[in-house]
Amino acid sequence: MEILWLGHPDCRDVTRVGAKAANLSCLLAHSRIPPGFCVTIAAYAQWAERSSHQSEPTRGEPTAIIPSVPYALYGKLVTAYHDLADMCGVAEPSVAIRSSAIDEDGLTASFAGQYDTYLNIVGVEAVVKAVGQCWASARTVRAREYCRRQGLAVEGVRLGVLIQQLVQADSSAVVFSANPVTGSRDHILINASWGLGESIVSGSVTPDAYVVRKDDLAIVECQITQKRRMTILAPEGTQEATVPHQLQHTPAVTDDQVREMAQLSMALESAMGWAVDIECAYRGRELYLLQCRPITTLGVL
Repeated sequence: MEILWLGHPDCRDVTRVGAKAANLSCLLAHSRIPPGFCVTIAAYAQWAERSSHQSEPTRGEPTAIIPSVPYALYGKLVTAYHDLADMCGVAEPSVAIRSSAIDEDGLTASFAGQYDTYLNIVGVEAVVKAVGQCWASARTVRAREYCRRQGLAVEGVRLGVLIQQLVQADSSAVVFSANPVTGSRDHILINASWGLGESIVSGSVTPDAYVVRKDDLAIVECQITQKRRMTILAPEGTQEATVPHQLQHTPAVTDDQVREMAQLSMALESAMGWAVDIECAYRGRELYLLQCRPITTLGVL
């Protein structure tokens, strides 16, 4: 099977869809997660085998699609994207396209930033292109060197690609259910900023920082920074922009939202059995879970 939807029993299998998609699929019944589907590891393996020795299109297959995505998968991507559009209630939903490899988001290696991510992708052709680009990013020098440093096999990468409706976030946060700075399991660390979470992940902004005590959800530390930059939607993808002056010193999330995210991280820690590193976003008052992985610096709980 080349396409699996989040929530499908087979989409909980790391060996089929990779860790990112499997984790979200397992949590779909308990968290607000954007709808989406995954191009399976089997589909990537077929492409990798085929593209390793084929440079010319097969007769009958459009040259615009080769070598990025095999023609048979192209049709399935078209159908899946249209089905997602029906779920979202729009003709061409904006989506986030991210890698989901077997070794990614694991207990010992996160692979954060090693494979390409594409945000605000709109339309079937753009989605097909981004899937191919995400596959190709597994062969970059950057990704291969990371594998070597982690003691993982450089060849035979097993990569899925997750396609989800994009949350047009007012604010975003990265939440750790244990404090990776101090190593404390009794405190939760939250970093939050305006716009999409890429500004936090990339380090282009110094986010607001909160430390929350697990016992009573008290905010024991709070540092509100001057947030100069934010990631926003652009006509094709995203772009960095200046935060409006009146918001630069304003907390990106309220205290109630801080406690809500802390509660979410504790629930996910309990459900997964390990200290979690999550990415989430607020659209209005709604909290969305975008990613859940272990905190690799703490080991297994």
